[in-house]
Amino acid sequence: MAGNSERKGAIRGSKKGPTTGTGGKNKKRLTGKGPTPKAEDRPYHAAAKRKKAAEKAKANPRAGTTPRTGTTPRTGTTPRSSAGRNSRIDKPKGEIVAGRNAVLEALRASVPATEVLVARGIDIDDRVAESLQLALHLQLPIREVHRAEVEGISPNSQGIILAIKPYQYSSFEEITQRAKNPMLIVALDGVTDPRNLGAIIRSAGAFGVNGVVMTERRAAAMTASAWKSSAGAAARMPVAQVTNLARTIDEAKKLGCFVIGLDGESDESLSSMKVATESLMIVVGSEGKGLSRLVREKCDLVVSIPMNSATESLNASVATSIALFWVDEQRRKN
Repeated sequence: MAGNSERKGAIRGSKKGPTTGTGGKNKKRLTGKGPTPKAEDRPYHAAAKRKKAAEKAKANPRAGTTPRTGTTPRTGTTPRSSAGRNSRIDKPKGEIVAGRNAVLEALRASVPATEVLVARGIDIDDRVAESLQLALHLQLPIREVHRAEVEGISPNSQGIILAIKPYQYSSFEEITQRAKNPMLIVALDGVTDPRNLGAIIRSAGAFGVNGVVMTERRAAAMTASAWKSSAGAAARMPVAQVTNLARTIDEAKKLGCFVIGLDGESDESLSSMKVATESLMIVVGSEGKGLSRLVREKCDLVVSIPMNSATESLNASVATSIALFWVDEQRRKN
C-alpha cells in the first residue's frame, strides 16, 4: 500500500540522523555548573559552620564557654587523679603491701610508708575504714585511682595498697662508732625468714645490742614483714648489710670483739662461755644449715644451747633471744 510505503521510508529516514532542530536544545544544560565547592565554603555544611565559629573565637578569645581544665570540683565530689583514664600511674618505689588485712596490720604496726592507694568505688568495710583512719592519723597521702591501675600493681590488692619507704641501712662502721664499751653486736649468717629477722631485731633491742649485721645476698631484708615482727624495734636498732660476713668478722676482731657462734651441734655449752662481759659479736646461722663453714672457722668459740633431746633444734630467733638473755644476765652481775 502507498501509505505503508511512505511510512516505512519515513522510519528508515529517521534512523539515519537526528530530526531537524534537536541538536541545540540541550547544549546549555550539558555545559555543567563548574567544580564542586569545598565543604567549608558551603554555607549549609557543618564544616562551614565550624570554620565560622573558629574565626569568631579567634577574633574574640574570651567568647564561648569556660574550659573544663582547672575548674573547681563540685561540692561533695572526690577530685579525680591527675592521670587520665587511659594513662597508668607509676608503681610506688620500694616495697608495697597489698590486701585489706596486710595493709591494716602494717598501719597498726606503724610501718614507715609513703602513701595509700585506694581503688575508686571500693567496698568500704571495717578494715578499709580503719586503714583510712590510721593513714589520716599518720598523715599519709591517700590517693584514689582507677581499680585497673591498682590491680596492675598487685592483682590481689583487694582495692587497697600501702607503699612502704625503703629501709635506711646503717654501715658496720657507724654501728661500731656509736657502740658503748663493751660492745654487743649480732651477726646473721644467711637468715632468710623476714619474720625471724624482725624477731631477732626485737630481742636485740630488748637486751642492749648495739647493732645487727647481715649479708646483702641470700638473706632476708628489712621488708614490711620484718618491720612488723620487730614490733617497732627496727626504728631504734641500726641494721647494716655487708657484702662479706667473714671479712666483717675480721674487722670486729680488730676492734677487740670475741666472736661467738651459735650452733646446736657444738659440744660447748652456752653456760661455759667465760667472756660474756667482754665486747662480743654473736653470730647466728641460717634456719636450716646453721653456720657456714668459713664463718664457723672464723669464730673464736662455737656454743650450743642445752635442751631436751626430744627437740632437734631451736628457731634462729629463739636461740638468739636465749643467748642474749644469758649474756645480759652475766653483765648485770658485774
